[in-house]
Amino acid sequence: MNTEEINMMKVSELAFDLENPRLVEFDLPKNSTDEDVIQVLWEAMDVREVMMSIAASGFYSHEPLIVAEEYGKNVVIEGNRRLAAVRVLLDRSLAKRYQEHIPIIAAKAKKELAKLPTVVGSREKNWRYLGFKHVNGPAKWSSYAKSKYIADVHRNFQVGLEDIAKQIGDTHRTVQRLYRGLMVIEQAERIAVFSREDRWYNHFSFSHLYTGIGYKGISDFIGLRTEADEEEEPVPISRQRELGELCLWMYGSKRENTPPVVQRQNPHLRQLEAVVANREALAALRDGYSLEIAFETSRPSTNVFEESLHAARRNLEKARALLSTGYDGSDELLRAAGTVANLADDLYEEMDRKRNPSRKKRVAEGG
Repeated sequence: MNTEEINMMKVSELAFDLENPRLVEFDLPKNSTDEDVIQVLWEAMDVREVMMSIAASGFYSHEPLIVAEEYGKNVVIEGNRRLAAVRVLLDRSLAKRYQEHIPIIAAKAKKELAKLPTVVGSREKNWRYLGFKHVNGPAKWSSYAKSKYIADVHRNFQVGLEDIAKQIGDTHRTVQRLYRGLMVIEQAERIAVFSREDRWYNHFSFSHLYTGIGYKGISDFIGLRTEADEEEEPVPISRQRELGELCLWMYGSKRENTPPVVQRQNPHLRQLEAVVANREALAALRDGYSLEIAFETSRPSTNVFEESLHAARRNLEKARALLSTGYDGSDELLRAAGTVANLADDLYEEMDRKRNPSRKKRVAEGG
């Protein structure tokens, strides 16, 4: 952190940072009120825990807020959660909104919290400290917040991605992946094949995309340019359709009433990679079949056959072990077992004939 003089500043003179990478991912409008910001911080970022700590022990003066003078305001570029916690402790009308127990602090404590320790600086002077703390340090942001921060530093202060990685103690590869993922999302929004506001879930699982485009099958599907050639347009115009499809499968669409096919990274990203690399499987996914069915279409029939056979054996072994306590003597279950036995016999005979074609020939000649 920039070691400038610590000043005490009135809480009423401090403004929340709407450009904070953690807040940006919640799509807060530019005209958001302080109450809107506090609501997001309270619900998503454990402000209650910070508030309880300040109520019990006071505000630690050795960790001042970092303030930038922007747009005629004192914008808190580091410490928004602590500012929100103090605002709730000082304003009981805010506290009532959360319908939780808010500690009542003494008048002396309120007076002490009315002014907070601050260091006045700028984003450009403090980006290294903020990046180290939140990108690769003890108070890590989400993957989207990290990518937004990296992109802001790269674009606003003309700092190379390799230099950013060195300054914040991370690898160039990780910084490049985060930046590249954000460029893909921003391009998709610019050409109107995707809108974050239309996503199926409120939570924006940015890591699905930045991890997925690292897989060869997915990067080939959207024609992702090499890192040296991409700049801020990593996907060629000829692959606009594919980019929109990828975003739909990753995030779904409320407007189209379509949930995402990627519900979690493992195993869905690898399944999607296999599907988009296979023409028949891709056609199935585009026709509305589930990711699981499309994935089965993409797999070699030998693999599916072997896994199905082993799964059938395991299930039969389980049924055999439960026979004494699980079978109630019903005719329906007995008939089902008979069907299974007939299928097993037929399967074995066909497999045996395929393995020994000469035996099939002798049987035919003898007949």
